[in-house]
Amino acid sequence: MVAAVPQPRRSTKLWAGLAAALLLALGLTGAARVEPAPPEHRPNIVLILTDDLDAADLSRFPNIGNLLVSQGTTLSRFFVTNPWCCPSRSSILRSQFMHSHQVESNRAPTGGFTKFRPLEGSTIGTWMHDAGYRTALFGKYLNNYPQGAPRTYVPPGWDDWAVPVTRLYQEYGYALNDNGTIRRYGDAPEDYLEDVLSAKAAAFASSGSAPFFLYLAPVAPHLPAHHAPRHAAAFADEQAPRTASFDQADLSAEPRWLQERTPLSDADVRRIDRVHRDRLRAMLGVDDMVGALVDALTRAGRLDDTYIFFTSDNGFHLGQHRLRPGKTTPFEEDVRVPMVVRGPGVPAGGVIDALASSVDLAPTFAELGEASVPLSAEGRSLVPLLRGLDVPWRDAVLVEFYHPSYSPQSPPSYAVLRTGRYAYVEYETGERQLYDLWEDPAELRNIAGSAEPGVVAVLSARLALLRACAGMTCALTDAAGVGDGSA
Repeated sequence: MVAAVPQPRRSTKLWAGLAAALLLALGLTGAARVEPAPPEHRPNIVLILTDDLDAADLSRFPNIGNLLVSQGTTLSRFFVTNPWCCPSRSSILRSQFMHSHQVESNRAPTGGFTKFRPLEGSTIGTWMHDAGYRTALFGKYLNNYPQGAPRTYVPPGWDDWAVPVTRLYQEYGYALNDNGTIRRYGDAPEDYLEDVLSAKAAAFASSGSAPFFLYLAPVAPHLPAHHAPRHAAAFADEQAPRTASFDQADLSAEPRWLQERTPLSDADVRRIDRVHRDRLRAMLGVDDMVGALVDALTRAGRLDDTYIFFTSDNGFHLGQHRLRPGKTTPFEEDVRVPMVVRGPGVPAGGVIDALASSVDLAPTFAELGEASVPLSAEGRSLVPLLRGLDVPWRDAVLVEFYHPSYSPQSPPSYAVLRTGRYAYVEYETGERQLYDLWEDPAELRNIAGSAEPGVVAVLSARLALLRACAGMTCALTDAAGVGDGSA
């Protein structure tokens, strides 16, 4: 076993200043500025952020498949900064990695809404609002919201707000903070949370003045994955995918936390299949939401001027590597998520294979809306890629996870360097994982102990740089040319 990997030291202000100058000189900011446009001609922007959706076959859902995937472009290698809800959403809101925003889990004191609240003065909501956009957030905000604040509390930057304050994952019998008024919903079919959010989104997108920024965050397919009554009979015969790593036979080369996982029992497999069916049914509510939103935009004459981004806060595993249903691991099932973009100038049916991250979303929205991006932002705008431009780009992305004491089944703290070829993981225990995804896309063979030492050294050095990056220095340390991203 190798020695424990120490946490990198925080970047200094001097490094950040020098890096900013270098970025400007070398043109590595990742933002190709659009031509200025009058406010009324700026596009509308919608982010649909699902909860725990893995990079599944989106064609199973007709509206998502026909209205987004077929009419837009898919980013096939899109990764989250953290495979857990609140740290990931914090990265989306601020364009920062976990080591910078330091929201490390879903609960206080290491995470949750209370840890994020001091950072609310600068989020994608405030950036877009300050740029003159009409802003709205409907659905899930952050775990444990509004703990420590009044139930009527609305964070800065949001003009329209409808967020559950009770029974977040139950879909019925909840209460919403609806622009400072608490509204309670019961158990009638029309009270289904995704339908309520859908109606609010359609009304917001088709009324008022443009441009608007809509952050639409359904709870589905997060467990218990409640679905609308109209979808109860769907997917009755479905089984969870029996992938190459499903109930993996040999874990002897893996870290201890994984070796301790026992083979799946028949009861485990039955539960996995049941969870899979419920998740699919819950996603049909999101599919209806997409259809209703596109219809509302069409009737309002705004669809052609609207970008729609569809993704998830993290992935989800269902039996891979002997793992019972869940998330938080460094495997592809948990850290790679779907990402589809539809909008003006975005090719229909396109695919982009460049490495992208959820930390890139806020800079992308800001560039499209001509909003100012603070120096603290650590992502790159995806606009050049969406427009087919050949620009300098990264060859590595960073994923981080912190193990809180209240989640004993989660892995130890770790960091991942994901390149075009390799997935390289370092744990706080000193253990490592390395998968050659060209030869082993299912991540069945951990070669950290047998790979060429030079390869491991390069990957470890790149990972250390990214774990210490801050602000614009991140666009230096993830850039092609710093190290061999395919090595």
